[in-house]
Amino acid sequence: MTRIAPSILSADFLHLEKDVEMVNQHADLFHLDIMDGTFVPNISYGFPVVEAIARKARKPLDVHLMIVHPEKYVERFAKAGASLISFHYEAAQENTAAVIECIQGQGVQAGVAINPDCPVQAIFPYLYQVDFVLIMSVFAGFGGQKFIPESLHRIRTVREELCRIGRPDVPIEVDGGIGPANAADIVGAGAQILVAGSSVFKAEDPAAAIAAMRI
Repeated sequence: MTRIAPSILSADFLHLEKDVEMVNQHADLFHLDIMDGTFVPNISYGFPVVEAIARKARKPLDVHLMIVHPEKYVERFAKAGASLISFHYEAAQENTAAVIECIQGQGVQAGVAINPDCPVQAIFPYLYQVDFVLIMSVFAGFGGQKFIPESLHRIRTVREELCRIGRPDVPIEVDGGIGPANAADIVGAGAQILVAGSSVFKAEDPAAAIAAMRI
């Protein structure tokens, strides 16, 4: 079944415990966007927020590093409670394989992420190594963007390559502009994990919005 990972960036930070409990009860993962103001223009939250969520979380923490030099922070995010850590190929470039090994060395699932303007073929050499792939269907660094339709082709291309190399069970996570209206198309293209921010936390009934995205 499709796993839903609500993006905490869209949660109500004045009532964060309430939103954490909603994710515990109705979703599958906590998606935590870590932004440094360098790799992406915005700054989000850091270790104190991640550690606070980890203390209350009953579902795994999925940490998405939108930062330069991700290898510097892998160990600390692992100790903070991350079960999955993804980082951007664009940030690591020739060090991508080493960062994957660094994450896995902490006993954490490793994912490589790519922005919409990065050819998916750039990560093909690492599909033998990763535990999951994160395809951005908007540009990293901003919430509330609209889903880029060309992302469906990118998802299919990565899924086909994973099948070709004998790794059909590696999950594809998709992040950006996802809601009940397009979830079926995204899953149909080959995704297994859907990151949803405003479509969950801004919904009148977040639990119903999550249920509507389960395909």
